[in-house]
Amino acid sequence: MIPDDLVALTKRAARKWPGKTAWLFDETGARFTFADIDRETDRLAGSLAALGINPGDRVAVMLRNEPAFPLLWLALAKRGAVLVPVNTNYRELDGAHVIRHSGARLAIAAPEFADLLTRIGITTRTPDDLPDGAPPEHHPAAEAPTNIQYTSGTTGAPKGCVLPHRYWTTLARSLVDDFPNLTEEDTILTAQPFHYIDPQWNVAAGLAAGATLVVLDRFHPSTFWAKVREHGVTWFYCLGLMPTLLLRQPAHPDDKRHRVRSVMASAIPRDRHAELEARWGVPWYEAFGMTETGGDIRDRPEDHRPGSGSIGRPIREREVVIADDDGKPVPRGRTGELLIRGVGLMHGYHDDPEATARAFRGGWFHTGDLATMDAEGRVHYVGRTKDMIRRSGENISADEVERALLLHPAVALAAVIAVPDDLRGEEVKAFIVPSKDTSPDELAEHCASQLAYFKVPRYWSLTADLPRTPSERIAKGKLAALDTPTYDRVAGTWL
Repeated sequence: MIPDDLVALTKRAARKWPGKTAWLFDETGARFTFADIDRETDRLAGSLAALGINPGDRVAVMLRNEPAFPLLWLALAKRGAVLVPVNTNYRELDGAHVIRHSGARLAIAAPEFADLLTRIGITTRTPDDLPDGAPPEHHPAAEAPTNIQYTSGTTGAPKGCVLPHRYWTTLARSLVDDFPNLTEEDTILTAQPFHYIDPQWNVAAGLAAGATLVVLDRFHPSTFWAKVREHGVTWFYCLGLMPTLLLRQPAHPDDKRHRVRSVMASAIPRDRHAELEARWGVPWYEAFGMTETGGDIRDRPEDHRPGSGSIGRPIREREVVIADDDGKPVPRGRTGELLIRGVGLMHGYHDDPEATARAFRGGWFHTGDLATMDAEGRVHYVGRTKDMIRRSGENISADEVERALLLHPAVALAAVIAVPDDLRGEEVKAFIVPSKDTSPDELAEHCASQLAYFKVPRYWSLTADLPRTPSERIAKGKLAALDTPTYDRVAGTWL
């Protein structure tokens, strides 16, 4: 039986498959058996105890896709402490928010991030600079927190999702006991950064199934399928722009020479779904989930209809309803907000009881996403209600970008919106009312010093004023219709 906490999950895997390869890091060739993972995480849990990290303490981790990241995550769980992943693209403004808001006592980071973390003002150690200590005995409750995982909200700075052990084990169990039914015969792969939840739940799924997890340094479209073939991968998950970028690669005689039995993906381009399956000769199944809720809705072979727009049915541990503005279910086929409830969801937003209460009003998690449900109970995704920009799979809070822009002395007013983009789904556009002479390139350079690169606007419009509501708020719904010159930072031209 799959346990309800990460500590027991790790020890169960070490007992069942001690000598089997659990992790393979493609970039360096580093390998870990399931017994290695249990032993190394015991050692690191002792190191954390020697540093004075106690149960409930938060520790920030800023590392790329290297073994220390998942080892520290599981070691923190064994110590009863809480991981605060820090996006390796963050700079001073967004990085400081995550570290300070979470209350992290310590950062463990690669040397390349030492200067940034020093400016933010947190004590920092590298993974190679940790003391020895006795492994602690800790038996966590299933609902004990393991992560404060920051995600962009609809407004304001990123919010910290408090994720318990049961969040991860529920997701892992659903992938083993339900489709795609992962087993010890599988080799799974992740190409996303470890500071996102995807590689983390891949770790949990591998521990639950006894499957080998291959970790790439990042997603490289030109070599991705070669790595899939090289490592004998049987299953993987991808999202956002990844399917489209894979299709843009030249066809190869070996496209169908692989061991993959199925692919799970979020936001598969509907009009290219059949092309994906024909190109690589394997079914691609839609899945829906959120940082706040884990894995919620999944397509399965019995429902599989490429190009239909269906994202499938809820997993066994979830209930979903499509509701109106009052939270009441709408008739089948009608658009409403997607609401979710079940076991293994986040506890709430860290240090934000008001946002937590809004999100869980009426006993359901309000996703802010619009959907329909057909007569057979399949969910069809429609769109978003949130003031968030979805660029190449990254969620970007417009408010956060606006706040960064307003730190520049030449910016009097700033508003940021999403504009459609054929490649990235959406791009970021900024409308600026300058208080003195400036240029889009100067403002973009300022943004890049404050925020992750993917949040820096591509399109810029400088204007004398912005439309307002009667309450003196910027009327964002009117911005797209403004007849103002627009600068494309990528092309270096005015449109």
